[in-house]
Amino acid sequence: MQLVDDVKALLEADPQAKAILDLGPFSDFPALAGAVFRHLTGNAQIGKTVADTYRGDPVLADLSVHDIAEAARRNVEPGGAAATCLFARGAQAIMAHRVAHKVWTDGDTTRARAVSAICGRALDTDIHPAARIGAGLWLDHGLGFVAGETSVIEEDVSIWHNVTLGSTLSKSGPKRHPHVKRGAVIGAGAILLGGITIGAAANIGAGAIVLEDVPEGTLIAGQKAMMRGTARVRFTPAGSAP
Repeated sequence: MQLVDDVKALLEADPQAKAILDLGPFSDFPALAGAVFRHLTGNAQIGKTVADTYRGDPVLADLSVHDIAEAARRNVEPGGAAATCLFARGAQAIMAHRVAHKVWTDGDTTRARAVSAICGRALDTDIHPAARIGAGLWLDHGLGFVAGETSVIEEDVSIWHNVTLGSTLSKSGPKRHPHVKRGAVIGAGAILLGGITIGAAANIGAGAIVLEDVPEGTLIAGQKAMMRGTARVRFTPAGSAP
């Protein structure tokens, strides 16, 4: 595979970087991915789970290789896809989620949560393993990205750091989190809450707070907090001090 060959060439060109990363030998993408996550988390079992999951599902491996290539293309990353695979936190966060989601859908929800938790701590993300993410997500930087259990992200979406796809805490059921349609672009720090739909190719500006559906191809920008009445959510017992 070209990506694996390119990673080997990148490391051979810089022996000190190779020593720092300490990935050991790898012959294919599953072994490379497992080595990357063993190094990232300091957890050999995570590395094994990543490698075994990709080896058992070649389509999943191809999907992650596509994600990495798209991240490198959109970010014009020096070193191309090889450097993206080794160093881009966002691309690695998506890889971790792909593995956790596969384990989740295979029925081992506890192990899926363990993979998600350990990788999330290493990468500073919190993506529920049940969240559905389509091909070609570019998660630039990745820091602080949160996606709730019923979140859906379609193909070719681009998302910056500190973005939240959360719930409003006022509804239960299978559509509590946003559905982001194909090609949407979401700026840093945006907060999207509830079972809303972000239309295809829509742009959400940095820092926006979005609580309603966004039509296809629309630009949403700016936010200003306003008084909306009495507080609706509390986790302290009724009658206790606020």
